[in-house]
Amino acid sequence: MRKLLIASISLIGITAFSQEHFAGLTTSNRVGVLSATNNPAELVNMSHTFEVGFYSLSANVSNNKIGINDLFSDSDLETILFTGNDPVNLRVDSEIYGPSFGMKYKKLAFAITTKITGKLDVVDVDPNLGDGLVNAGLNSLFGSTTINNDYNQRLSGTTWGEIGLTGAMNIINNAEHKFNVGATFKLLFPGSYSNLGLDKFNGTITNTAGDVYLSDVTDVDLNIAYSGGLANNFSNFNDYTKSMIGGLNGFSGDLGINYQWRDQPEDNPKKNQNKYKLNAGLSIRNIGSMTFKDDNNYATNYVLNIPNATLGNPGLNLNQFENIESLQEVEEILINEGYLGLDASRNKKDFKVKLPTTITAYADVKLIPKVFITGFLQQKLNDNNSNDQITAQNIITITPRFTTGFFEVFAPFSNTEIAGFSSGVGFRIGGFYLGSSSVITALASDNSKQADIYTGFRWGFL
Repeated sequence: MRKLLIASISLIGITAFSQEHFAGLTTSNRVGVLSATNNPAELVNMSHTFEVGFYSLSANVSNNKIGINDLFSDSDLETILFTGNDPVNLRVDSEIYGPSFGMKYKKLAFAITTKITGKLDVVDVDPNLGDGLVNAGLNSLFGSTTINNDYNQRLSGTTWGEIGLTGAMNIINNAEHKFNVGATFKLLFPGSYSNLGLDKFNGTITNTAGDVYLSDVTDVDLNIAYSGGLANNFSNFNDYTKSMIGGLNGFSGDLGINYQWRDQPEDNPKKNQNKYKLNAGLSIRNIGSMTFKDDNNYATNYVLNIPNATLGNPGLNLNQFENIESLQEVEEILINEGYLGLDASRNKKDFKVKLPTTITAYADVKLIPKVFITGFLQQKLNDNNSNDQITAQNIITITPRFTTGFFEVFAPFSNTEIAGFSSGVGFRIGGFYLGSSSVITALASDNSKQADIYTGFRWGFL
């Protein structure tokens, strides 16, 4: 179990932090296919008739415990992660866009995109339980700690691929106003999945000179599900990359609307392309789910019961989970020791996982020539504690921007649900872009708990 939980910490050192991908770029008035991933209705506003996307990369993490200074100090990250009384929350999230193509014709626009996503989520893990499993109770004093939670704790990893087909249409287009609608239909290719969920956990952790025991657990719902490469080993980053795409087994969609209040009205709206006083949009993204099918598929609901400690039986020894690498090993230990009862028969079966559905709203306002400011809001619609749910975060971002058309620089100021406030900077030169929504905070504050980086290249013509 130590490796299961600490896999997330190791990923912090090789990726970056946050949750909003391409912050400041997708709401730019240099509109392209990437803008349509935020709101499909934006595709009609493409700055060129054709656009080819070569690549886009975004790597994010957000957590509520480990600061930037901790990564470069001699501090034990495992100890820091499970200090205090607040539940541990950590999200690792990466997106890789492959080749994409978009075009517009009169009042219509079309695009095709390809993407691979990898996520690792630690959701509301009790610090006392995590400390007992990972650190053998190093953060706790000798004696007993009672835990009684009313929520579901989760450790989950997911990989999948997507092919997106976007269509958008202009409804109103005159000298002062423009209104678009759009939709994206996504083909989903689930790769690997793994989930450990403990719902309404109760119990007593006892630390006796380095031996840590769990006892007094009554009727706790335990969900263990796995599929693909993550079934065999959860702690190795390579397991997230070797089976990222499976067969076609899911569908999802995005819906969006977009409005522009044009600037400098002209008789020919085409000459006024993306010259606006206000550009606003609303979209619902990731409506759908995918089904995992694999030869090693298992999804089982158990009932966990561990009796009160006695002189001859102190309970479940948590030290034996220290070098665990897979959920199968966790399952085998608990079954062999007789602590698991089945809620249902343990069979190989397909299981469905919901995508992180969100509502996105934004408004980009012209302040003076070449200077804009954008407000962005993301609201999740689903419960991250559900065992069949891929997570999302609530986000608010304000982004001032300076643009000359060919060159653009912007500075996102964000507040995320888990890590709080961050600020960063990004730029675009022609079709190349590089940015981060948290690099300024990371450099200015040792306690910053998020960072991110993204880059990509696209070519628009005609």
